[in-house]
Amino acid sequence: MNATLPILRPASAGLQPAAPERLGKYEIIREVGRGSTGTVYLSHDPFYRRDVAIKVYTAGAEDDADRARMARKMFLSEAHMVGMLQHPNIMPTYDAGEEGGLYYIVTEFVHGARTLAAYTRPDNLLPVDDVVGIMFKCAKALHYAHSRGVIHRDVKPSNLMLTTDSDLRVIDFGIAILSNLDISRIEGIAGSPSYMSPEQVQSLELTGQSDLYSLGAVMYELLTGFRPFRAGTLAKLLHQIVYATPAPIHTLRKDVPPELEEVIGRAMHKDPASRFRNGLEFAGALARVHSQLRSQADKIDRQEHFGVLRKLSFFHDFSSAEIWEVLRAASWHHYAAGEEIVKEGAIDDRFYVIVSGRCTVGRNGRAVGRLDTGSCFGETSYVRGAKRQASISAEGDVTILQVTSTLLEQASTSCQLRFNKVFLKSLISRLQGGEAAAAVSG
Repeated sequence: MNATLPILRPASAGLQPAAPERLGKYEIIREVGRGSTGTVYLSHDPFYRRDVAIKVYTAGAEDDADRARMARKMFLSEAHMVGMLQHPNIMPTYDAGEEGGLYYIVTEFVHGARTLAAYTRPDNLLPVDDVVGIMFKCAKALHYAHSRGVIHRDVKPSNLMLTTDSDLRVIDFGIAILSNLDISRIEGIAGSPSYMSPEQVQSLELTGQSDLYSLGAVMYELLTGFRPFRAGTLAKLLHQIVYATPAPIHTLRKDVPPELEEVIGRAMHKDPASRFRNGLEFAGALARVHSQLRSQADKIDRQEHFGVLRKLSFFHDFSSAEIWEVLRAASWHHYAAGEEIVKEGAIDDRFYVIVSGRCTVGRNGRAVGRLDTGSCFGETSYVRGAKRQASISAEGDVTILQVTSTLLEQASTSCQLRFNKVFLKSLISRLQGGEAAAAVSG
């Protein structure tokens, strides 16, 4: 579990204090993460019988008063979140407390989680549609927080966590602004400069649109492997954020569609009034782009499928238009070695063409033959109510084109006649080959 979490080290020791054995009712198991000013411990809640993460804030006796006051404000700000933000994509805060001078926050612990910081290198980027899907969830989560008066102020890759099943958690609300709550008024510039909005670096009044700017900056980096603005000094970086325009995304990654670049450009507009009005509107724009991406991917898949079928002996006599008709009436399926494709004695209205691989024909529990790439089986699906006379199983990795006779009946007459001709040839050939081969047709 990676997180940047606040903790103040005692100035006298100069070293991180040893982990306590227990905080309140929580048993400390081990340290699992440490940021520039913080530490996270894997702990166990004996009451609910679950593992939790404990984030600790401390202030040693020799720390300066300003730093100690800042630590307390950050603790109180996040402690106020206990039970407040209950959203599937926001890390839940379960508890908060103080013991022996240690301030601590208890949150969900996600085993095996990693932050999006792992996917900000040019050589380790996520697919475009994955980034869009993750950012959609984040925009919805931020909208939920904003609707409850919470502005995160530190949206960055290391504060966006992916679970092992690629779900999202927004984490670390330590410097969040809470509406009408004085404890959240942390003076000066707070946050991570590379992802700050122009109004944030100028210490102007913030709205939820500042977080949306930061999310746009995160998305820019996840897609390209580069931050929108980079400079040798902090002063130059802040100047760029306020006045400069980042390099166009398509110059850094060519497979990013222009529609997505427009969405990010709007999210990162210098003027908050020209950005998305809220996270819900941002999420809606991402959803539309995601739908377009999936549609384009499906179109590419269909083009690839057409090319594969065109080369199969089964389709040598089919016209291009007829093959497209077949694709519209069919579905593409993959089977691993040993998986059963057709069950002996079953009744259905489908027939099959082996796109790649080899299948085993079985009858009464024993193998009676094999079928190779380009072969078909199940022709008697045209006979309603007929039972399968054999089982068909994948011998290795197999790809099957599955056609439903009901859908094929809606195809053109020429396409149906072409199928009937191929089926008839196949059936005659198998009947001549004997009972075992003929069983395949059933």
